Amino acid sequence: MALSAVIVDDEQLARDELTFLLKSVGDVNVVAQGHNGLEAVNLVKEFSPDLLFLDVQMPGLDGFGVLKKLLDKKLPMPQVVFATAFDQYAVKAFEVNAVDYILKPFDKKRVTQAIEKARKRVQDSSSGTDRLDTLVKLLESQRPQNSKVLLRSAGRLLLVDQKEVCYASIEDGIISVVATNIDGQSNCRTLEELLEGLDPEVFWRAHRSYVVNINRIKEVVPWFKSSYQLRMDDRKQTEIPVSRAQTRRLRDLFGL
Repeated sequence: MALSAVIVDDEQLARDELTFLLKSVGDVNVVAQGHNGLEAVNLVKEFSPDLLFLDVQMPGLDGFGVLKKLLDKKLPMPQVVFATAFDQYAVKAFEVNAVDYILKPFDKKRVTQAIEKARKRVQDSSSGTDRLDTLVKLLESQRPQNSKVLLRSAGRLLLVDQKEVCYASIEDGIISVVATNIDGQSNCRTLEELLEGLDPEVFWRAHRSYVVNINRIKEVVPWFKSSYQLRMDDRKQTEIPVSRAQTRRLRDLFGL
């Protein structure tokens, strides 16, 4: 039985190498490729592949984030084979939880073993979401949380504590981030991608074009027709609109 596969890795060379190896193994049809986590979610939704070869470390939405998104959206879960550079302790966590892995650089023998294991599981209706959910929680607890945000400013790459970030906005595909003492641009392509690396308890998408740090809101300003604006505590005391869809969330946050 031929298996359909999607490959997602932010390195073109790695995608090409894995595609070549899968063709040499036989009975695996690579139906699509992606280069980031958001594409991975969309490609799984579009193609419902049997296999998902997924890089662990990608900018924005990483491999763990992809699995959480798939589970949250209740999409049909493919058999996941991680491409990872993790140490042996983390690799054993993958094995115990019955999800396969391949280490970079890829090896034909190891890829073949992963395919054989995945082929058996495709026919095993008891495998899948429950075990994968357990794996996500386990590895989420193991990986360090990144409390920094990378900004480009005046030709420099600066790391800023999340707690110092006041808000972020997007215009013409460019994301600007305003922190307490510095402004800069993010390498993320979308606000959704930026949010994946931020603390969900602190950062809120108040408007389709704005993400705000709720701890940096200085004042809630009543606006026209029962709408509101947020005055932030950045140097310019910027006022940010709250979309009508998010007005209820604002009221819940501050008991308006």
